[in-house]
Amino acid sequence: MYNYFYSLIDVILPNDKQREEILEQFPIPNLTIISEGFSIENEVHGSYVKDTPLLLNDFSIEKTQGSNPRPYFKIKFSNHLGTYNSKMWDNEGAIEKFGPLLEEYSVFKVTGRIEEYKGFKSITLQNLTPCSNEEIDPYSLVACTKQSLEDFTVELYSYLSELDEPYRSIGLKGMEKFWTEFRIRPAAMGHHHAYLGGLLKHTVGLMRIARYILKQEENHFKAVIKLISKVEKEYKQELWDDLMSDNPGKNPRNLVWKDTIDHLYTMFYEMAKHKSEQPNYSLLMCAIFYHDLGKLLEYHHAGKGIEEFKFLYPTADHSTLSSRKPTGIIMDELGVLVGHIPYGNMLVLKIIETEGISLALEDIHYLQHAILCHHGKLEWGANILPKTIEGLLIHIVDYLDSRYETTEEEK
Repeated sequence: MYNYFYSLIDVILPNDKQREEILEQFPIPNLTIISEGFSIENEVHGSYVKDTPLLLNDFSIEKTQGSNPRPYFKIKFSNHLGTYNSKMWDNEGAIEKFGPLLEEYSVFKVTGRIEEYKGFKSITLQNLTPCSNEEIDPYSLVACTKQSLEDFTVELYSYLSELDEPYRSIGLKGMEKFWTEFRIRPAAMGHHHAYLGGLLKHTVGLMRIARYILKQEENHFKAVIKLISKVEKEYKQELWDDLMSDNPGKNPRNLVWKDTIDHLYTMFYEMAKHKSEQPNYSLLMCAIFYHDLGKLLEYHHAGKGIEEFKFLYPTADHSTLSSRKPTGIIMDELGVLVGHIPYGNMLVLKIIETEGISLALEDIHYLQHAILCHHGKLEWGANILPKTIEGLLIHIVDYLDSRYETTEEEK
C-alpha cells in the first residue's frame, strides 16, 4: 500500500499472483527510461547547446509585432526528458533554407542559445542539421513516465474488475480493445501528463480520487471537503514558498493551485443540489476510463498506431494515416477536428454495440453525459455543463488530478 494526493488517499495493489496474471494479459510497453541527456531545465540563460538531437513536434512561421515586423520560425522540439519551445530568426534566408527540411525530416541536431524570460526557458536556434531515421530512433525522443507502468496497469484492472455489471464489461472490453495504444498514449501536449504513459497514469489518478470519495470515506460530501481543505493548505504553502523565492510572483509554476479554490467550492455547491442522490460508483468509474480515451485519436506522436481510426471508421480509406512522419506529441490533424470528448462518447457507444452489452437507455445517457461534461465549463471545452452527481464528481476528480500531477517529483 502507498499514498496519493499528499498522502490523503490510500492505494492498495493486488498480490503478486494476481499481478502476474494481469500483466500477462496486459503487457506493458518496453520504454527505456534514461535520466541522462539534454534537458532545458538544467541549462542557464546564455548557455549554448550544440548538435543536440531533438524530435520535431511542430513548427510555424510567425511575425513580430510593431511597425517593422520580423519573420521567424516558431518550433517545438522534444526528447525523452521534455518538450522545448524554440525560435529561429529569418537571418540570411533561414526560412527559405530550413522550411523544406522541417517539412521533410523528423529529427534534427540542434545548435542554439538558451533564453529565459519570466521563468520560462527556450532555445534561440542558430542551426538545424537533419538526421535520417536510420541515425536516430525518433520514438526514443518522446518523453515517458518515470513511474511504474506495471503498477498503473494492475491498479487500473483492479478498479475496473470490481465494478458492477454491465459497467465492468464496458470498462474491461475497452481496456482489452485499446490496450496497445492506451498504455503508451500521452494525456496532453503540455499542461499535464504530457508524456508516454500519461493517459494511463491520469486515468488511474482519477480513479484513485473517485474511489477515495465514494469508497474510502463514508460520506462523499465530507470527502470532497477534505480534498478542498488539503488543496487550501497546499496553496498557502505554495504562496509562502513563492514569497521566500528569489523572484516572488514571477514564476507561475510555483503556484499550482492558484485560482482553484473558488471553482472547487462552486462545484461543491452544485453537488449540494443532488444531496438526496447516491452516486453510481460503477458508472462513474466506467466514465473515467472513457473520459479521455478519445485522446487515442486526438494526439499524434512517434510510435502511434491507427487501430482506433479503423475501429470507429471501418469503411473509410485509411491509406493517408500510414504515411505520416514521426513527431513529438502534437494534435492529430484529423483528431483535432473532432476532439477527445466526442471521440470518447463514440468509443464507449461502439464498445457497447460491438460487444452486445445491454444497458438501459437512461444509463447510457448518464454514462455519456459524464464523459461530455468532464471539463466542467463550456469555455474549458466541456460539451455540456454537469447536470448529474456523477458529472460533477468526474469533473472534480479530473480537475484535481490534472493539477496535482505537476506537484509530483517523479513523473
